[in-house]
Amino acid sequence: MKNTILVTGGAGYIGSHTCIALHQAGYEIVVYDNLSNSSREAINRVSHLIDQPLTFIEGDIRDAKALRQVFDAHQFFGVIHFAGLKAVGESVAKPLLYYNNNVSGTITLLEVMAEYDVKNLVFSSSATVYGDPETLPIDETAPRSCTNPYGQSKLTVEHILEDLAVSDTSWSLISLRYFNPVGAHPSGQIGEDPNDIPNNLMPYISQVTVGKLEKLSIFGNDYPTVDGTGVRDFIHVTDLAQGHVSALNYLEQLTSSRSPSDMAKSVGFLPINLGTGKGTSVLELVNAFTEVTGRDIPYQFTGRRAGDIASCYASADKAKVLLGWYAKLSVAEMCADTWRWQSMNPNGY
Repeated sequence: MKNTILVTGGAGYIGSHTCIALHQAGYEIVVYDNLSNSSREAINRVSHLIDQPLTFIEGDIRDAKALRQVFDAHQFFGVIHFAGLKAVGESVAKPLLYYNNNVSGTITLLEVMAEYDVKNLVFSSSATVYGDPETLPIDETAPRSCTNPYGQSKLTVEHILEDLAVSDTSWSLISLRYFNPVGAHPSGQIGEDPNDIPNNLMPYISQVTVGKLEKLSIFGNDYPTVDGTGVRDFIHVTDLAQGHVSALNYLEQLTSSRSPSDMAKSVGFLPINLGTGKGTSVLELVNAFTEVTGRDIPYQFTGRRAGDIASCYASADKAKVLLGWYAKLSVAEMCADTWRWQSMNPNGY
């Protein structure tokens, strides 16, 4: 077996898929999640899919005492940090909750990691840190800015990680900036399960298709894009999960190739985009879903939403060069796996 990894927020959408990828790559996994925005059933299903019990601890990243108990009980190589609230609208309504959980929680986690000399972190960041991009595709040197507390909380954590790397060069802090994760595990056993009406496009489309929601509202059809609707970089969640494994492999190779006194080989703060490098419009995604499912998806055009941008897609060259990672799955496969999950689990977990 490879090293042991702490996965905070491992019961969530991306976290649960990453646990499977980590297991397949030979890592030992300990999941730490407060279940505020996830389900214990996801843990049960991951355990079934990997054919062994998943080590799961219910706890909050803001609870330093509970974290210390976890670090006392395990010898970790590093942490993959997913634990965070992620709804843009809710963040506008409850900014203190988002800063408390996403920022203060991360500081507590980093403090405990430092106490136990665990200095390898893969952070779940977001393309929202780029704001409205000046040029496309977006690479990691693009200016960063945010228009809502959710995005600002991710950007604030990135600034903290940058400052930490400067203050102590023994840290390796990889910030993976996701574009638009969609899809589900090909088994249909785990997938995206929004607590309420979905905030994201793909689960909304799938819930309309399964009859749970009446119709899709498309916000804006007058953008300067291929068909007037917004363009985004959709990435299959299993490709995304593999990106985390590639990041850990990179850190492992770095660690194994240096002497104990050679801290120069720590990566410091390293931001990396995870995306396909291609944009897909809202209408193109709707049409792809219709083609895969053979079902009509009723939709209506409404006005643009405040803060929405016309186009956003990644330059994924850095991930390919450094990590040897690139997205492999097509939009059709994203739609097919989403539909399999949704049709098998019309009410989620």
